[in-house]
Amino acid sequence: MIVPRIGVGYDSHRFIEGRPLIVGGVTIPYSSGLDGHSDADVLSHAVVDALLGAMAAGDIGTLFPNTDADQKDRSSMEFLREVRDLLSRSEYVVGNIDVVIIAEEPRMAPHVPAMRAAIAGALGIESEVISIKGKTNEGMGAIGKGEGIAVHAVALLLPA
Repeated sequence: MIVPRIGVGYDSHRFIEGRPLIVGGVTIPYSSGLDGHSDADVLSHAVVDALLGAMAAGDIGTLFPNTDADQKDRSSMEFLREVRDLLSRSEYVVGNIDVVIIAEEPRMAPHVPAMRAAIAGALGIESEVISIKGKTNEGMGAIGKGEGIAVHAVALLLPA
């Protein structure tokens, strides 16, 4: 029997000078970007992990290891498209994706529609099934001190 499946994803990256800030496939004007082997798109990475978790197909580090030179500076939209291809060979479709971005700065709300559209486009789904919310950490911890961004994501897969 095929039943719905849920996956949880999490990612965090610290800010670094000299890189663009890319979150959810959207370049956001800001003084710093995120440090990472690929484009460090923290939102896309969390969504990839949530989808892979729901498929029981490993995690982002297994599919796209940071020890692989081919992954250097690679767009996370490509990661999402590869996960879409894996999903298309399964017995499941995306029911919905729910995301929480935790960042003191910059404000995420103005960029949410573009993020939803970018993620939906990469996955070949409707943006209406994607929820993205920005929250602060109320000044607590490294994220609260503005040292980086963290993202939690949940994905529901339904039988096709």
